[in-house]
Amino acid sequence: MKKIELFNDHFQNFKVYGIPHAQLIIADPPYNLGVNAYASNPAWYKDGDNKNGESELAGKEFFDTDKDFRPAEFMHFCSQMLVKEPKNVGEKSQSPCMVIFCAFEQLHYYIDLGERYGFKHYIPLVFRKNFSAQVLKANMKIVGNCEYGLVLYKDKLPKFNNQGRMIFNCFDWGRDTKTPKVHPTQKPVPLLEKIIELFTDEGDVVIDPTAGSGTTLLAAGNCNRRAYGFEIKKDFYAKATTQILTLICPKMSFMPQKENKYKQLNLM
Repeated sequence: MKKIELFNDHFQNFKVYGIPHAQLIIADPPYNLGVNAYASNPAWYKDGDNKNGESELAGKEFFDTDKDFRPAEFMHFCSQMLVKEPKNVGEKSQSPCMVIFCAFEQLHYYIDLGERYGFKHYIPLVFRKNFSAQVLKANMKIVGNCEYGLVLYKDKLPKFNNQGRMIFNCFDWGRDTKTPKVHPTQKPVPLLEKIIELFTDEGDVVIDPTAGSGTTLLAAGNCNRRAYGFEIKKDFYAKATTQILTLICPKMSFMPQKENKYKQLNLM
């Protein structure tokens, strides 16, 4: 049974919803860029041209909640909401893991933070794009075309569906031209599908505690996984439920919970 739920709430309130533990947690936590969020992006200027002067995005944050994000509480949630590693080592591992997207400068911070919460091991990830947002002064310097991430796991190697292929830690990002763009840091659905298929089986649970556009839940639904997500911003939640998750089932609709004050969207 496919089940997708997105909650318009903070992941700290997860106990209210009684969601199951996850085989995989995928998260793209805030990078805390502050008012320099668009500093390496042509959107800083009107029509992307510095000759036109600064745009309304100059000196603006991506999200006004970035400064309130607490990485330690986030990592505690992840450590609590993954399924327990099996005691016996079978032919195929059933252990869980988490995948986190982060800035290059944050890699070692999240490695150290993860170790504090039981994630003793990591695999660094590089997501290679065939384009770059860092086009300002591109004739004067090398520009970046990569995003970065980590696979974090505790004691045992996580479940791994490589289908007999060697999987490198450098992934092609690719452009997602089919999914509506509703979030400034939205991740491509095909990339998320590839990650989900690597570390989970059909019917497994995937959780995204910082769901944003909801593309992780969309990718999980496309792969016949159960998925749960949290998004505190009302505008992103609304766009996720009306423009993204409806791609799984056009009849999906907003359903307020009667038993408490929190809101959710539920697809069975």
